[in-house]
Amino acid sequence: MDQQKVLVTGGSGFLGINLIRYLHARGYAIVSLDLEDFTYPDMRDKITAIKGDIRNMETVDRAMEGVDFVVHTAAALPLYSQDDIYTTDVVGTRTVLEVALHHNVKRAVHISSTAVYGIPDHHPLYENDRLEGVGAYGQAKIQAEMVCLEYRAKGLVVPVLRPKSFIGPERLGVFALLYDWALDKRNFPMIGSGNNRYQLLDVEDLCEAIYLSLTLPEDVVNDTFNIGAAEFSTMKQDYQAVLDYAGFGKRIIGFPATPAIWGLRVLEALRVSPLYKWVYETASKDSFVSIEKAERKLGFRPKYSNKDALLRNFKWYIDNRAQFQSQSGISHRVPWKQGAIGILKRAF
Repeated sequence: MDQQKVLVTGGSGFLGINLIRYLHARGYAIVSLDLEDFTYPDMRDKITAIKGDIRNMETVDRAMEGVDFVVHTAAALPLYSQDDIYTTDVVGTRTVLEVALHHNVKRAVHISSTAVYGIPDHHPLYENDRLEGVGAYGQAKIQAEMVCLEYRAKGLVVPVLRPKSFIGPERLGVFALLYDWALDKRNFPMIGSGNNRYQLLDVEDLCEAIYLSLTLPEDVVNDTFNIGAAEFSTMKQDYQAVLDYAGFGKRIIGFPATPAIWGLRVLEALRVSPLYKWVYETASKDSFVSIEKAERKLGFRPKYSNKDALLRNFKWYIDNRAQFQSQSGISHRVPWKQGAIGILKRAF
């Protein structure tokens, strides 16, 4: 049988590289399409890496040549401009699916987000719950899902996965705040008591869900699925595992949610905080989805708990921290600028 080819949009990103390694190990030929350079030496000579923009139809058309499957992970994250978020996450998704349809691609797996549920008033969340995006990113993710439904109606098989915040080796972004403070022998502040349950997801489990979406029968996967950890406790308990592993006897310290949120709103407005609305508005609340549908229809069985995922990522960060000392940005691949939040570290 001919080797099957998968196009991964956003292949230079955190999910992208983990997925590329996962699928390559299972015998797929891989094409990566990303605005950023593909800088992973272990995979550089094993895949085809195309540097380009998913908003450019000619570029996407070239990347799609001979492709059997697409996994669309590329997105402009919440710290990007509103224009970049809309044109990448909505217009870019339409471009990818239009070209996939033209090339008779077998399936196009779309990576959405549980941000489509906004700030919910009940838990767990199910796939048929009301969608209400918070901010430009949440709204764009809903619009992108509407585009997916449109292309399903045109005959394209489009599994839509809504993952919880996913972590694991090579994930930095907001989680680097926790890891950095833990290694600097600091207590770590938490919005609210920390007694809320906040589900995460290990990136390897997400890769498994994507693989199932590529391999199971079309009528099973042509649907929308929540993806998250099966085992999680409170935020305080899960994040304390990182401080315990660091070994300095430090603790999670909760702060009253309302004044903390108001303070973070001011800092965000002044552009001196890396934390955006969806992060700080939901951090003190329960946040977990039902994965029953994915378990039932896909046979999805997550291997990692919240604590497992946090510690897998933390151990990778410890081994690789030195290379990020002078780096910061707005993607998940680099630590976010701590800004005013970093100043608070001195008090902990």
